[in-house]
Amino acid sequence: MLADLILASYAPTAVRPPAPWCADLAAILAGPDLHAVFQPIVDFADARIVGYEGLIRGPSDSALHSPLNLFAAAEQCQQLLALERACRQVTLRRFAELRLQGALFLNISPQALLDPAFRPGETLGWMRAAGLSPEQVVIELTETRPVGDYALLREATAHYRDMGFRIALDDLGEGFSNLRLWSELRPDYVKLDKYFTQGIASDAAKQQFVRSIQAIAHATGARVIAEGIETADDLACLNGLGLGLGQGYHLGRPLAQPARALDEGVTAALAAFSPCHAAHPWP
Repeated sequence: MLADLILASYAPTAVRPPAPWCADLAAILAGPDLHAVFQPIVDFADARIVGYEGLIRGPSDSALHSPLNLFAAAEQCQQLLALERACRQVTLRRFAELRLQGALFLNISPQALLDPAFRPGETLGWMRAAGLSPEQVVIELTETRPVGDYALLREATAHYRDMGFRIALDDLGEGFSNLRLWSELRPDYVKLDKYFTQGIASDAAKQQFVRSIQAIAHATGARVIAEGIETADDLACLNGLGLGLGQGYHLGRPLAQPARALDEGVTAALAAFSPCHAAHPWP
């Protein structure tokens, strides 16, 4: 999800932010104007919220309130890593303040983990100050640029695993080389890009792709999280295909005060088995 927003800033058709936004961004990074919102991650079998992805919004009265604009400005102003750092701090603190149950999926780019200026103990220090433990946090790797050193990234993620963190790979099916990242890093969670989930109820080809991804996940010990679930039909199909976890507007929107329990309609839908209804895509 966050990767979608950052990647948009590199697209040739993306609107580049005006230069004055660099001054606005600097003020945001220096002040208290970043705000965390949280989107539920749902376990289909138990019909319950098991965690939240932490996302960021800028000041409500600014064009940089939009995360798309915020990260585009940070990329142009060469402040992506500084923005990521500020986002982590704000998200951890707010998650603890809200006393949300389950795991926090915390977005970090591979570039941040591998940057020479990255301070490995800093995030852990913020967590301790907030009363959080590594077991409560899933480091969600958002691949915004090609990874240059897989061995070093594997070493970095192993270090965090040793401390008790779990690892998630964001946006499988989108980005540069995340199939190789999956093989190299063996994450605990793989988040399936919304392209594969939206409209899956009536698309047999997508259903076959998801079955294949499920098979790989089973073989590697990962759990698949379907992103971008926006309709009851797609939720029912994904549940029928055996995916265990999901997130999306149909399950809960990103909010400053997020839902702590599922809507009764969603709970009922998960309890009722409803297979996908598309024909086989190939003759």
